[in-house]
Amino acid sequence: MTSPTTSIRIEPLKVACSSCNLRELCLPLGLSQPDLERLDRLVDARRHVARGAALFRAGDGFHSLYAVRTGFFKTCVSAEDGRDQVTGFQMAGELLGMDGISTDRHSCDAVALEDSQVCVIPFAELEDLSREFTDLQRQFHKIMSREIVRDHGVMLLLGSMRAEERLAAFLLNLTQRLQSRGFSPSALVLRMTREEIGSYLGLKLETVSRTFSKFQDDGLLEVKQRHIRITDQDGLRRLVNGPNC
Repeated sequence: MTSPTTSIRIEPLKVACSSCNLRELCLPLGLSQPDLERLDRLVDARRHVARGAALFRAGDGFHSLYAVRTGFFKTCVSAEDGRDQVTGFQMAGELLGMDGISTDRHSCDAVALEDSQVCVIPFAELEDLSREFTDLQRQFHKIMSREIVRDHGVMLLLGSMRAEERLAAFLLNLTQRLQSRGFSPSALVLRMTREEIGSYLGLKLETVSRTFSKFQDDGLLEVKQRHIRITDQDGLRRLVNGPNC
């Protein structure tokens, strides 16, 4: 297992929140210029996390939130039998670390799926700052609410959907999030393995691979290893929502 201490590098922040191209997706959304400048002073470090390294692990003390600037992460928890259960995938503009707020310790691992970079936001200072101006507090509450809604969506995936519906919903969600970041709405490169997708969706590896092949045979998408091109988004939506939606 790669040691986080040898694969994480910290450097001073060079790009401020006020000039970051992810500001419309991240914590500074909707803040005024003076408030952005105050947030700039709070976010004072950037951390590089190598592919396969952990940003934090379950049981680590909670001190900061992390805004993903570049790259891709997975969060996972260890089952009693030692297997890792993937609980989410995070990309640029999303926050990591909120699992540690309630107990002051992280309850999951956050592992980089590719070489990544995060902005470090000390939580105690963020709390102090959010008390002073309500826009920041309101945006943080919105982000926390978004995470709750996402958790509800995962529960729906695991509780009532067939394998085809689960994978279709996963791909549609992924492309929607990537599109909001300026990427193609139909072409993507999967940063996670088929096994990690199966762990997240509650499916066996063989089922994930078979479902990808079925989608390709049905003309819904083209698959070349990790390169995916969605050729029939409406068809994927009908799988998720039913033929009459």
